[in-house]
Amino acid sequence: MIKQLTRAAATAVLGLSLTTGFAAADIGNTGPSSHNSEKSKVTSTAIIKNNNDLSASNENSQSTKSGTAGVYHNTTGGSATSGDASNSSSFSASATVDNSSSDGVAADSASSDPGSLGNINETGPDSNNTISSKVSNKVVEVNNNDLTVTSTNCQNASTGNATVAGNTTGGSATSGSASNTSSSSVDFDVTN
Repeated sequence: MIKQLTRAAATAVLGLSLTTGFAAADIGNTGPSSHNSEKSKVTSTAIIKNNNDLSASNENSQSTKSGTAGVYHNTTGGSATSGDASNSSSFSASATVDNSSSDGVAADSASSDPGSLGNINETGPDSNNTISSKVSNKVVEVNNNDLTVTSTNCQNASTGNATVAGNTTGGSATSGSASNTSSSSVDFDVTN
């Protein structure tokens, strides 16, 4: 009489973390000329995709002009003063992206353990006994980081005319100053 006993376990996981063990029972006392097989199979697959799209944009259009200061056609010319004109702009952007925790997930998925396969004993003469174990780990990690910074700054500054003309005694005319100021700062920090 030939007795045949086969134990098999298969586990397939698509996801984030896998630590699987399969404990098989002992095979024994199956008699002579028996065929005994004990198998364990563990398959783990982890697919991790990190898509980071960071964009910073700043558009600044400035124009400044001081007025015209003039003293014209007076017997005694007085003074004329034009005021100052100025523009100021500041732009700051900061972003932090950390995908490093996905590395730990990938490591966990690759730690699949078939566990204890048990023992085969006392199966009699001329028996065919087999213990087999197969562990397959597949980890796919894709990181796509797209960082874009766009800053457009258009500035124009112009002072007015200061003129003293057509006076018996000329006074003074002073035109103000015109200025533009712009400052930009962008800081991206990406960890995969």
